[in-house]
Amino acid sequence: MNKDEILRTHGEAIELFGTRVHAVRDDQWDAPTPCTQWSVRDLVNHLTVEQLWVPRLVRDGATVADVGADFDGDRLGEDPAAVWDRAAVAAVAAFSEPGALDRTVHLSYGTSGAAAYCTQMMADAVVHAWDLSRAVGAEERLPGHLATAALREVEPYAAELGGSGLFAEPVEPPAGADDLTRLLCLLGRRP
Repeated sequence: MNKDEILRTHGEAIELFGTRVHAVRDDQWDAPTPCTQWSVRDLVNHLTVEQLWVPRLVRDGATVADVGADFDGDRLGEDPAAVWDRAAVAAVAAFSEPGALDRTVHLSYGTSGAAAYCTQMMADAVVHAWDLSRAVGAEERLPGHLATAALREVEPYAAELGGSGLFAEPVEPPAGADDLTRLLCLLGRRP
């Protein structure tokens, strides 16, 4: 993808996840998700914290050590949707600054181009939008172009993810599966 496509798909994925956050009812925050270790609140907190990191890494050039424990724990407080909204807006703004995608960022696994980081964040938001949809009974069909972009992002390193312990083992997709189903199966989900 070129830089305009990266920013567009990232923004759409963040917006998609945000619509799911706003669909969470008060009685659903402790509900389980397809991410077996996480409740709905844990999942939303995870994505929110990821967004909180973006300005520090992309705009400020901070390292993981510089940020330290600043975003550890539950960051959602009493109004999770509002906290998500603020974090999402700040992340999209940081990636959208002139020249931001040309920068280098220091991630937990090493240095990376900011454009690659943005694309990874897009894919994560797409997959977790499906997880959150399933958990709260929202629409599980996601925009096809986002599923395709996320699949293209994840396919080259999917085997490494399975061995990381952070994802379930891949599931064989049904014959003729669409890109969303293939993406989810690749990451151990059972659509």
